[in-house]
Amino acid sequence: MADLVPFSKMQGLGNDFVVFDAVSRPIPLTPAVIRRLADRHFGIGCDQILVVEPSRESGVDFGYRIFNADGGEVEQCGNGARCFARFVRERGLTDKDEIRVRTRGGLMTLILKPGGQVRVNMGSVDLRPETVPFRAEMPQTVYTLPLDGHAVEVTVLALGNPHAVQVVPDVDTAPVLVDGPRIERHPWFPRGVNAGFMQIVDRGHVRVRVYERGAGETLACGSGACAAVAAGRLRQLLDERVVVDLPGGQLIVHWDGQGPVWMEGPAEHVFEGLVDLYGWRDQTTE
Repeated sequence: MADLVPFSKMQGLGNDFVVFDAVSRPIPLTPAVIRRLADRHFGIGCDQILVVEPSRESGVDFGYRIFNADGGEVEQCGNGARCFARFVRERGLTDKDEIRVRTRGGLMTLILKPGGQVRVNMGSVDLRPETVPFRAEMPQTVYTLPLDGHAVEVTVLALGNPHAVQVVPDVDTAPVLVDGPRIERHPWFPRGVNAGFMQIVDRGHVRVRVYERGAGETLACGSGACAAVAAGRLRQLLDERVVVDLPGGQLIVHWDGQGPVWMEGPAEHVFEGLVDLYGWRDQTTE
């Protein structure tokens, strides 16, 4: 008889996730199994897999691992963090409204609010090229990035994970599906990068599309929204509080230019299910 593993399907502004509880039992994930899970025809279908793990340090509630649809593990996911917070509360893994979790990108604070909203401390903006990582000699606010036959001006930063944000006249007509993959795999980014395209409506309102590393364009990217606001603030184009419209919905981002970036938005439960991860693991090879 198959050993079925419970999961939750969740979404934040259309950015969708399969979430596993690895506090209660081990979860046998491999890159091949992750790719199968994320496949929208042969698996459950999602942008990313989220895994809740027990904490290994005092003062931290959980470990939080994030895997892209291509099987690679990444450092940060803002929309996933909001879903993570609702998952651990709904599963009874914590009774706290303020939750501290450790990711590969650092420590995050998640605050559950009424009405399904979650506020997330996304950490600090880091412009050091070696942190991103990005092949440049010294930090700059704007770099000229050569692409095939043309160049784009991008602000490059780390916010738990790497981002390259450009300002465009109109995100609807921006070449996201053409330049996005070129930027994501650009040789100046040895570990890849999330490519952000930002249209400034006014100083408190932007529209953003993101071509995510390892996932392609998604309906929403929380860290990408925060990176876009940070880039706009660094270029003195935006105010401290900014409404960010993404294809899947709206987030509120606050950044004072010095401390952590704060993001607030919804997280929703879609459905529960069971999956035979062990059977998939035995059938797939790396």
